[in-house]
Parts: sequence; C-alpha cells; structure tokens
Amino acid sequence: MAPIMARATIKIGTRGSPLALAQAHEVRRRLALAHRCEEAAFKIIVIRTSGDVIQDRPLSEVGGKGLFTREIDTAMLRGEIDAAVHSSKDIPTFLPEGIFIAGYLPREDVRDALIAARAGGFQDLPRGATLGTASLRRQAQAKRLRPDLNVVLLRGNVETRLRSAETGAVDATILAYAGLKRLGLAHRATALFETNEFVPAVGQGAIGITARLNDLRTIEAFTPIIDADTGLALSVERAFLAVLDGSCRTPIAGYASVSRGRISFRGMALRVDGSEVYEVEASGDVGAAHEMGEAAGRDLKRRLPVGFFE
Repeated sequence: MAPIMARATIKIGTRGSPLALAQAHEVRRRLALAHRCEEAAFKIIVIRTSGDVIQDRPLSEVGGKGLFTREIDTAMLRGEIDAAVHSSKDIPTFLPEGIFIAGYLPREDVRDALIAARAGGFQDLPRGATLGTASLRRQAQAKRLRPDLNVVLLRGNVETRLRSAETGAVDATILAYAGLKRLGLAHRATALFETNEFVPAVGQGAIGITARLNDLRTIEAFTPIIDADTGLALSVERAFLAVLDGSCRTPIAGYASVSRGRISFRGMALRVDGSEVYEVEASGDVGAAHEMGEAAGRDLKRRLPVGFFE
C-alpha cells in the first residue's frame, strides 16, 4: 500500500457533538500512528444531522436513530467524505445501498452509568423519582427494576444530560459509561449497572467506521486500526437486531463477548413499561457469529406475543 501522506487527504465525517468529535479524533490519532504520518493526512469534517437539530421529541417519533446518520451517509455517497465515525449503537440496522461498516475500534466498557445527585445507587433513588432519558431500552429496563419511577424525555449532549441530573432538573439519568470515559468524565458516574442486570444496547461502547463499498483506498487505510473481536461481537448483536427489525421504537438489548475463540450472547426484548421481558442466550464458535445472532433473534421472535412492539 502506498504511503498515506503521498495520497490525497482522507476526509472523515462526524457529528459535531463533543462525544462525536472525541471519537473522530481518536480514530484519526490511531490512523496517524498506524501509518506513521501526521494527523493532517486525515481531515475531520463536521456534518449536522437531523438528530442534532430535533431535540424536543423522542427519536422514535421522528424516524429513529437513522436521524444521526442520514446526512452523513448522503455526504459519503456524494463523495464529500470518504468515511464516517459513529457510535455503533447509532448505526441503523440497515444501511443505504453502497455503504457498509468497515469495522470497529476495540470496544470500550459497555456498561450503563447512573448519574444521580442525591442517591448512591439505582435502588437508593426515592420512590417516584424522575428519571430522564430518551432511550426506550433504558426506560424499559429501569421500569423493570423500579416500576415506581417517573420517566421523562431528556435529550441533548452528554454534558447537558449530566447537568440536568446534577442540578436537580431530574433526579437521575443513565448514560453510556464508554462515552463518559472518552470525554474524561468517568468520575461523574454515580454507579454502574452490571450487564447481567442492565443489558446494553446493541453496539454500545464500540466506535464504528462506515465507508463506500467500492472505495478500496479508504478501506485499506482503516484496516490497520480495525479490531477483529469487536467486529465478531457486533456481527452477532446486529444480526440479532436485524431479525427483530429493531429500531428506536423497540426496546431491545443485546450484548456479545468474545473469549478464546468463543462467543457468548444475551439478548432481550421488553415492553416499554418494563412489565414484560423476553430473553435469549446463545454461545458458540466465532466462525458462526452472524448465524448465531440470527438464530437467537428467530428464537426470541417466536416467543414474542403477536403485536408485542405495537
């Protein structure tokens, strides 16, 4: 492969939130190290998305998580950017024709974090406490454990949501611990939910990179920083989600981990109010990652009542 610096600059698209920019800069730093070149060989281009503009309604009411990627995908297909950096849990289950997931950075801590100014843990929140979140998955899992909680919509970037919980606008919120760590804000977490009690969102903790299918130059540039185990885990999770046709309108959780050539997976579908939960577990060889996810999805789907997500 020809040296990156001898070629035209590779343009990387991203949203403009502090977390999105931190992730894009992490990708650029790793690329520069891998190719032994200046970071200037990779230009970060900020693209404002519909998800950034619409802040007064749940994403489930205005088109789902594709609102965080639509404008970025359009820019890529037009050739305005060569690749894009996303929080993997924001990447839609089905991508536009011509775009694919080129890979992922090594996965960060997948756990969810509680932010609460006047409680030491989730069970310490007072009865009827107000939980602010825009995630139906977090709402459903929180209500499963604490049916008494009053859940209200809370959108905005990480700092905005932290401030809402720490100033008392809401009693608590729940954020991805990986995002807090990437922003240097891990110390703001009140407590962490273990994955056995609060199953993460599909893709949580992983930075995903998308590119055009036929753009070999860009794909080759990113290859040295791609993590194989993270790709295997997310292959299971995303296959599971695809079978269930998951979107922001459906409270679905799924987490796969890889160890010594084996994958373990746990998936979950919930009523929004947490009153019903259906779970599935699977394990197997890494060579059948995608098939495992699909089989787990079919198994769970067979057991769901008709109209479960309606």
